[in-house]
Amino acid sequence: MSVLDDVYGSAKESMQKVVDGLTGSFSRLRTGRASTAILDSIHINYYGAKTPLKNCATLSVPEANMIVIQPWDPSIIETIAKTIQKSDLGLNPASDGKVIRITIPALSEERRMHLVKLVKGEKESAKVSTRNIRRDTIRQLKDLEKNKEISEDQLERAQEKVQEITDDFVRSIDTVSDKKVNDILNE
Repeated sequence: MSVLDDVYGSAKESMQKVVDGLTGSFSRLRTGRASTAILDSIHINYYGAKTPLKNCATLSVPEANMIVIQPWDPSIIETIAKTIQKSDLGLNPASDGKVIRITIPALSEERRMHLVKLVKGEKESAKVSTRNIRRDTIRQLKDLEKNKEISEDQLERAQEKVQEITDDFVRSIDTVSDKKVNDILNE
């Protein structure tokens, strides 16, 4: 494997992390459809330890607008409900003593526009991060050329290759963002 392959691999790996982070961020955005992913940030004080909700309860989506949480230990049901209510997710859990039901309200037009704005902001941040990775990679290539590890011609071809890689990841960011906007507007 050549030095250039290492540089390309490192750039691709870093750019993929940006896309994965964006996708994860979008999965936590609350839209009108129920998804257990919106509860990923919830951690419960379970016997003195901060434990992810999914590690102490079964999460399911029996209907398009409802999440059901069934704790493995019924004694923590009120703790779970209070933690969800205090979170910044804007959810209102209802408990019957055995399970917690969360009804996801339909989005208002104002809320949809706000979410679209958030998605576009995250999209731009991801593109900036990707471009910063490109800049750092090109700087690394120039250092290799300066240290005579690669030739000027190799530097030119490598810069073009890095630009192609960047363009591919920017298209991925656009695709992921456009899909999320479409989901928000058409739910």
